[in-house]
Amino acid sequence: MADVGIIGASGYVGAELLRLCAMHPQMNVAWATADSQVGAEVGDLYPNLRSAYPGFEYSPYSPTLLSDIDVVFLALPHGRSGSLVPELIGNVEVIIDLAADFRLQDPALYPRWYGAEHPAPELLAGFAYGLPELFRSDLRGATRVAAPGCYPTASLLALAPLVRAGVIETSGIVVDAASGVSGAGRPAKANTTFCAVDESFQAYGLLDHRHTPEIEQGLGATVLFTPHLAPMNRGILATCYARPDAGAVGGGSLSTAELLGILEEAYADEPFVVVTDEPPGTKATLGSNCAHLTARYDERTGWVMAPAAIDNLVKGAAGQALQCANLALGLDETLGLPMTGLLP
Repeated sequence: MADVGIIGASGYVGAELLRLCAMHPQMNVAWATADSQVGAEVGDLYPNLRSAYPGFEYSPYSPTLLSDIDVVFLALPHGRSGSLVPELIGNVEVIIDLAADFRLQDPALYPRWYGAEHPAPELLAGFAYGLPELFRSDLRGATRVAAPGCYPTASLLALAPLVRAGVIETSGIVVDAASGVSGAGRPAKANTTFCAVDESFQAYGLLDHRHTPEIEQGLGATVLFTPHLAPMNRGILATCYARPDAGAVGGGSLSTAELLGILEEAYADEPFVVVTDEPPGTKATLGSNCAHLTARYDERTGWVMAPAAIDNLVKGAAGQALQCANLALGLDETLGLPMTGLLP
C-alpha cells in the first residue's frame, strides 16, 4: 500500500485525485492540503466524496507531513510548484506535478508563455513527461513526473502517431479545441459564471495560449492552437488539422483507412485509447481515463483531420497523473482508473 499526499486538494483536479484514489486498491490518502480550506471537511466541500472520506479534513501544508509518504501529487495553480518541489526532492519517493512548472524542457520558454522566469531551471531535466501512451519508457520507475496539460494530452494523442509515421508535415498544424468550464478551476471568475458561460461558445487565448509550446515540444512541430470555452462541466474535444507530407501523397497511398490504421497500430495495446470510425464526443469519455480518437483524409482539400475527445479532469489531469504513479511505483498501470464513461 502506497501512502499518498495531495497538495492543493480543494480544486477540481485535487478533488478528482481524491475520488480516484478512493477507488485505488493500492493507494491510501494520508493527507490533503488546501490553504483556503484548512480545517474544512472534504465531504462538506465535495459531497460526492463524503462516503469515501468521512470526517477527513484539509490540512495546512508543512514539510513534516512528508514523513513516510510514498507519492505526493501537486495539484496547485501554475507557478506554485516550482518553488515547492526542491524541498520535496529526497523526502518522498515519487513527485507528480499536475501544473505546468516542469513540463517544458527549455527554461527560456517560461517567461514568454508563463510570464516569469523559472525558479528552478536546473530541475527541469529530471522530470519525465507524463503521457504514458507516448513516453511510457521514461515513466517506469520515475521519481519526478510532469503531468501534461489537458489540451496537450488530447492533441498529442491525436497527432503524434501521424507525425512519427511521417505522413503529415510538421509545420502549419492547426489545433482547434474546446474545453468544459471545470478546466478554468474552482474559484469563481467573471467569465466562467453560469450566466457568462451558458448558451455561449467562445474562443480565448488567441495566438498566445500557454499550452502551445507544450504541444509543439511533444510533436516536434509548429502549431497554431486555439482553445474555446464550451458550456459544459467536463470534457475536451480537440480537432486537429495538418497538411499531408508530400511523400505520403506522392506515393498515392494516403487515405482515411491508412490514417486510421496508423492510429490503430500505435494504440493497439493501449487500454485507455479507443480508435473509432465514428466522430468522438466528450460525453462518451465522461468520468473515464480514456481518449477517443479518429482521423480522416480529405482528398478535396488536401487536409488531414484528427479529432480526439477526453475528460479534462481524468485523462487530462488526475487520471493521467494516477496512471503515471502506477508506472512509477511498478504497479499495474490500470489500477484505480475507470475504463468506461458515464451515460446518460
